[in-house]
Amino acid sequence: MNAPTLAEFRVRPVCVPLDEPHRTASGVLAESPLVLLDVTTDDGVTGHGLVFAYTRAALAPLAQLTHNCAEMLAGDPLAPLDMGAKLAARFRLAGTQGLAGMAHSLIDMASWDALARTHGLGLATLLGGRARPVPAYGGVGFDGVEGSARAAAGWVERGFKGVKAKIGYPSVREDVAVVRAMRAAVGDDVALMVDYNQCLAPADAILRVQALDDEGLAWVEEPVLADDFAGHAAVAAATRTPVQSGENWWGPRDLRHAIDAGAADYMMPDAGKIGGVSGWLRAAALGEANAIRLSSHLYPEISARLLSVTPTAHWLEYVEWWNPVLATPLEIADGSAVPGDEPGSGIEWDERALERFSV
Repeated sequence: MNAPTLAEFRVRPVCVPLDEPHRTASGVLAESPLVLLDVTTDDGVTGHGLVFAYTRAALAPLAQLTHNCAEMLAGDPLAPLDMGAKLAARFRLAGTQGLAGMAHSLIDMASWDALARTHGLGLATLLGGRARPVPAYGGVGFDGVEGSARAAAGWVERGFKGVKAKIGYPSVREDVAVVRAMRAAVGDDVALMVDYNQCLAPADAILRVQALDDEGLAWVEEPVLADDFAGHAAVAAATRTPVQSGENWWGPRDLRHAIDAGAADYMMPDAGKIGGVSGWLRAAALGEANAIRLSSHLYPEISARLLSVTPTAHWLEYVEWWNPVLATPLEIADGSAVPGDEPGSGIEWDERALERFSV
C-alpha cells in the first residue's frame, strides 16, 4: 500500500476574543490570535492543526511562513518524521526556532492528524497507546489577592483539582498574599502552582521562591528567563519548591540542554514549539529516560492525546481560548481532560465561527 501524498494546504489566520483578559507579569492577553492549517492528501483525507501566535503582530508573518513551508512539501508522502527532517534541513542556516519552529510544529500536528484519520484511528491509538483521562488544572491571571482567590475558587467549583496563578508582583509580600488567599479559597486538597513568566533575575528568584517554600506549592514556573538554564538550575538548587519550565523551549535539544544543566524538576513542552507530535514524542522519551514528569502547555486537545502516551505524564494545562472555533471542545470531567478516541487528534472546526473570527 502506497502512502498518501500531500496534495493541498489551507492556511487561515483567525483572532478569537477572550471572554476575560488574561493578565501576566509580561502583559495582558485580550485575544487569541491563531493560525489554522488544513492538510489534505491525494486520497481526500484532511488533517487539522493550529498554533497560538501570542500577538496579532505575528499572525500574518506566521501564516505566510506556514504556507511557504507547506508548499515545500507538496507531493511528498504523508510521513511526518520525514517531512520534519526535510524542513529542518531547509532551515538549518536560517534557524528552526521562533516563527519557523511554530510553522514546522503546526505542519507536523496537522500531518499526524491526517495520518491518524487515514487509518481511522485516534492519535493516541496510532501512537501505540490509548486515550485516557489526564489530570488538568485551570489558570488564574495576574489578578491580585481578591481576584486570584475568586478565580481559583471558580476552577475548583468546576471540579478541577489544580490551579495555577500568575505572580511576580512588586514585592514578595504580595506574591505570598496571593498564594495564601488562593489556598484559603480552595482548601488543602487542591494543587496550587505559580508562574513568574520569566520576570526575575536568578538572585531575586532565589529569594522569592525561598519565601514561598513553606506554602505547599506544587511548583514554581519559569522564575527566570526560559533559556537561562544555569539560572534555573541555581534556583532549583537553592529552594525546596519544585521548579517547572519548558513552555518556551524550542525542540527536544533545548529539553536535553535543560536536563544536562539540572534546570528544572518538572518540564512542560509546548506542542507548538517543541516540534508538534514528532517533537513531543522525542521529549517524552527524554523525560522517561531521566525520570522527569512532563506536563503540557496550551493545546489541550492534542496535548491530552500526547500525555496519554507519555510515560511520565503529570498535568494538562487547560485553556478555553479557542473553544469558540472548535466544533467539539475537549471534555473535562472530575478534574481531568477526557480525550475521545475518534479518528485524529480531536480537532474539528466550527466553520461558521471561523468566518466570524477570520482576519
